[in-house]
Amino acid sequence: MVWKRIQAERQRGRDYQPRFQQRHVIGAWIGALLAITALGLISLWSHYPLVVAPFGASTVLLFGHPSSPLAQPRNVVLGNTVAAVVSVSCVTAFGDGPWVMGLAVAVTIALGQVLRCLHPPAGAVALLGVLLKAQPGFIWMPVLSGSLVMMLIAVAYSRLQPGAEHYPHHWL
Repeated sequence: MVWKRIQAERQRGRDYQPRFQQRHVIGAWIGALLAITALGLISLWSHYPLVVAPFGASTVLLFGHPSSPLAQPRNVVLGNTVAAVVSVSCVTAFGDGPWVMGLAVAVTIALGQVLRCLHPPAGAVALLGVLLKAQPGFIWMPVLSGSLVMMLIAVAYSRLQPGAEHYPHHWL
């Protein structure tokens, strides 16, 4: 009886977790490499910071699972930007204490749900904004600009892959 339950649990796990073909793994690897490298190079050349740690998580969705609803442009760009606005607002109003970190992440999640732009890395953007004591410029550079660059690279890259589904599945 117990053994049958264990086997059933294992099967549910195999059914739920996506399997990726080798071409998808290689494609995601190349896409993430290009996107983060491009952000880094643009940052070096322009002297404007475009790379923040949450963007690593965004590339997981953009290139590793681009068909996910959480990886669509509305979610990436609006979700990250809302998080930046929330973090700047929280820092301005309340400072940078531990409860402000929690507040920024919680408000980001709630707004992401209400505005239908939930993007898991946005929680990290909100947290980072409080940790950095972000000022209004954080919204434009690196968050909005970096999100747009990553999303545009994902769009272009998906068009260049033979036989791949085109990203995005929807814009809004």
